[in-house]
Amino acid sequence: MLNVLLLVILFAFAAGCSVGPDYHRPTAIPGSPVPEKFGDVSITNAVQWKVAEPSAWLPRSGWWLIYNDAELNRLETLAATNNQQVAAAVANFDQARAAVTSARSSFYPQISADPSYARQRTSANQSPTANLLGGTGRTYNQFVAPLDASWEIDIWGRIRRQSQSASAQLAVSADDLESARLTVQAEVASDYFNLRTLDDQSALLTRAADAYQHALKLTQDRKRAGVADEQDVAEAEAQFRSARAQIQATDLQRAQTRHALAVLCGQPATTFALTPNTMEQTNLPAIPIAVPSEWLEHRPDVSAAERQMAAANAQIGVATAAFYPRVMLTGSAGYESISASSLFDWPSHLWAVGPSITFPLFTGGQNVAQLRSAQAAYNGAVANYRQTVLAAFQDVEDQLAGETYLAGQLDETTAAYESAKRALDIVTQRYKAGVEVYLDVITSQTTELAQEESVNQLRGQRLANSVSLIKALGAGWTGQPSKP
Repeated sequence: MLNVLLLVILFAFAAGCSVGPDYHRPTAIPGSPVPEKFGDVSITNAVQWKVAEPSAWLPRSGWWLIYNDAELNRLETLAATNNQQVAAAVANFDQARAAVTSARSSFYPQISADPSYARQRTSANQSPTANLLGGTGRTYNQFVAPLDASWEIDIWGRIRRQSQSASAQLAVSADDLESARLTVQAEVASDYFNLRTLDDQSALLTRAADAYQHALKLTQDRKRAGVADEQDVAEAEAQFRSARAQIQATDLQRAQTRHALAVLCGQPATTFALTPNTMEQTNLPAIPIAVPSEWLEHRPDVSAAERQMAAANAQIGVATAAFYPRVMLTGSAGYESISASSLFDWPSHLWAVGPSITFPLFTGGQNVAQLRSAQAAYNGAVANYRQTVLAAFQDVEDQLAGETYLAGQLDETTAAYESAKRALDIVTQRYKAGVEVYLDVITSQTTELAQEESVNQLRGQRLANSVSLIKALGAGWTGQPSKP
């Protein structure tokens, strides 16, 4: 026993080493440093974007509150509690957390009990001596109540590397959960703003149809008075019917978008409804933009890719440890007797203890293949991490550029709409005076409606783009609403 204890102590001291490479985070962008600022930040001052102070400590939840929209807040609350994509991500996180506990359990001795009972008979011909002596077989009971224990001494750090890998995978799962939440939150906000834009579009087309119906009646009256002809009436009616058809197409999009929102919120589409609202009631927020080195910490997908590298690196250590001997300390103790009444008497006790060592002398190349596979998986994780970072930079730059150019486009389109309204008023008065033909009125009406539709759509696009920018930045901040 003393020799065994000394051996255990020796192995425990030796267990301080871990084979395989220690993890060091690779550069995010090979061959160049992370940029100090985003390329389009400087040109966003004209549309009230601003550079923020470091904000890694700020919470991610509740970012939609900066829009100051009570209905959006209600929908986000529904999605947080009822969305099934998020529920699945939570289950995956719980599974990863259990895997960490399972990996860490290998640090401790494993103890099991295996009690058994058997009635058996020995052979009369089990040995030449017994046969010569005319022996007979013997029938008896056997009662066994053992406790078995085993403990792998982690000399080369195989178990530690497995635990490191499982812990990194738990972090990956946690980041995936945050990604799922952020994705659902952004989809809810985007669909909501799209639905509000379609609401305004439907209302706009309804007003236009009413105006076209009035123009049709005016043209019919002028025809009866002999001032207009049948062609004017036909053109006016075609304009009116076209607007009515556009209303139906828009209402179809509204219904489909509302159904998509219902699914995101975990509600049946049949009974799901929103409270009335207009786009003017929703504020376009000023979104703070952290410097890239801080912003990378806010993106859950970037964080997950980085932790995936750590997990893959630890698996290299696990594969490397397969080349070294595995040392197990095993033991058993318990009772064995042919009679149940004497099973737990002291003379019935038994025990055994001792180490065992497994040497991988020949594995047919399996260990080499597993090590190469682990190294390839790590290299793939590094490439995936760098690709995720590059895609994240593109995402942010796209949304920054979108906000800048959408704002300019909205200004120009608004001005064009005002001009189209004035032109329509002039043409309408000239038609009533008999100076213009009705085709000119139709053309002006079409232009005015198209410009107003564009203004409405651009307002919705700016709100949707702001949601995309918040998501691209990882939403690791809070802010206050501001006027557009």
